Amino acid sequence: MSESRIHNATLRGKIMSADEAAALINPGDNIGVSGFTGSGHPKEVPQALARRIAAASERGETFRVGIFTGASTAPELDGALFKVNGVSMRLPYQSDPDCRNRINSGDALYTDAHLSEVAQNTAWGHYGKLDVALIEIVAILEDGRLVPSTSVGNNPTWLDLADRVILEVNAGLNAKLEGMHDIYSVALPPHRQPIPLIRPDDRIGEPYLRVDPAKVVAVVETDCPDRDTQFSAPDENSRLIAGHILDFLQYEVDKGRIPANLLPLQSGVGNVANAVMAGLNDGPYENLAAYTEVLQDGMLDMIRSGKLVCASATAVSLSKEALVDFNANLGDYRKCIILRPQEVSNHPEIVRRLGIISMNGMLEADIYGNVNSTHVLGSRMMNGLGGSGDFARNAYLSIFMTPSLAKNGMLSCIVPMVSHVDHTEHDVQVLVTEHGLADLRGLAPRQRAKLVIEKCADPKFRPALRDYLARAEKSANGQQTPHMLGEAYDWHLRALKGESM
Repeated sequence: MSESRIHNATLRGKIMSADEAAALINPGDNIGVSGFTGSGHPKEVPQALARRIAAASERGETFRVGIFTGASTAPELDGALFKVNGVSMRLPYQSDPDCRNRINSGDALYTDAHLSEVAQNTAWGHYGKLDVALIEIVAILEDGRLVPSTSVGNNPTWLDLADRVILEVNAGLNAKLEGMHDIYSVALPPHRQPIPLIRPDDRIGEPYLRVDPAKVVAVVETDCPDRDTQFSAPDENSRLIAGHILDFLQYEVDKGRIPANLLPLQSGVGNVANAVMAGLNDGPYENLAAYTEVLQDGMLDMIRSGKLVCASATAVSLSKEALVDFNANLGDYRKCIILRPQEVSNHPEIVRRLGIISMNGMLEADIYGNVNSTHVLGSRMMNGLGGSGDFARNAYLSIFMTPSLAKNGMLSCIVPMVSHVDHTEHDVQVLVTEHGLADLRGLAPRQRAKLVIEKCADPKFRPALRDYLARAEKSANGQQTPHMLGEAYDWHLRALKGESM
């Protein structure tokens, strides 16, 4: 362990081991933990808690807790606790396979929520009482202020609402993170005021978290790096999707609908998103800005090249190679990266006012523009809605993208009717696959359907989609959105049988 980063005398007196801290958590507690997309999550206390839960299970005792986060965490947290079936309720977003399996088997309940709304919903008690806040930080200053970690998420809310607070002070993270954060509190109605953020690079709060020292029951010193995010090199489909989006953005610039330096960018997580960023990095655009929830490798590359002059987010989620560069040059990155609470990074009013260009992935879309981001074949949860709804409904340009096929070509990602709706046709402006881009703005349902089939569907499934639409139009009897309800889900029913759609 390196030199202690706990400089406050009162909190230094509460240092203990992870096992001792875990012993302060009770069965049935709801725990607000830090962490967002694999960064900034506590590493040691969750594993100690998992050991305690496993021991209780061996004695025939039930020991389960509720876990509230910012978004997904990592194996040290979700993986450890779900392997021992120690979680009764999880919210608002996850990506761990053990977590996903417990949710889909019914062992754990899961509330999938818009990320911008979680803080206020917790404050109003919609999820029950918050008993414990378990927060990773980088250091504790002499006056008790906390230096946040590599994500902010809902940490200010957890610290405010919890009865008991456990802090993990991680010396394995770069101390130069201090000063990168901008912590601003959003009041609840009727006391809410306009958020004074005009530009993505505005700082409107302070760089530190605050906590009542009397609520802190344990401080645990750790020395653990964040889990790096594994990104494979963009495949051909990702590059094709990125190319269609870049051509579309240039078309919008040429039409005078967006400026030459575009509008602030929001991008979901994944290889397609990184491929889009790589294309922008090689393109003609200068002085770009990002107002997003997660900063990935692609945006870091753009900052390094000078193309991206500022990036506002709530977390960084980087590959192993990018983490090395991030830590080596953190003093420079800190000048143009701002990490905020997620109720600010994802705030609908700010997204609408800044005119965000929003780009997110999806599982499937139907021919009328409805999008399913979360449920495989209608009922099996994949990860969750995340922040896609916060941005899509309020963005200036709302783009959803996916390869046209899944499961080795057995599934079409363009279907007659989505099996679960996360984003309605009213919130989806553009659909993109490797085959093309469908601009749905201003189109009626029948127009949208024809365009989506011809531009986005894989040629293997286009004839069946054309046939479905033609027969639906004949049987619609003047209806606005032609569907044959008896057939609309036949594609998914075939897939459930293991057949090609």
